[in-house]
Amino acid sequence: MKKVGIIRCQQTEDMCPGSADFKVASSGKLAFKEYGPCEITGFVTCGGCPGKKAVTRAKMMIERGAEIIAMASCIKRGNPIGYPCPHFETMKKAIEKQVDGKAILLDWTH
Repeated sequence: MKKVGIIRCQQTEDMCPGSADFKVASSGKLAFKEYGPCEITGFVTCGGCPGKKAVTRAKMMIERGAEIIAMASCIKRGNPIGYPCPHFETMKKAIEKQVDGKAILLDWTH
């Protein structure tokens, strides 16, 4: 079973408890389909706009055993209110540099 760390949008944490992220990861569905059921080992926020803390938090979760870093769909797709993060691409590129070869990066969950 793969271990996953999920980074979510700090701005939406009061609107969404992350239930769908936990459900799709543990059942191995949607973004996790290729990996099967996964164990969530970390669930953190990006740290707030512009998401600079996401990089160090991804690194921390990898150091603690995460094999997959997933950016929750609230960042890319704007779930649940349809307002995607304007810093998504910059944040994703910065995280990609950090996880390069150390973990798989998913840019959505559900």
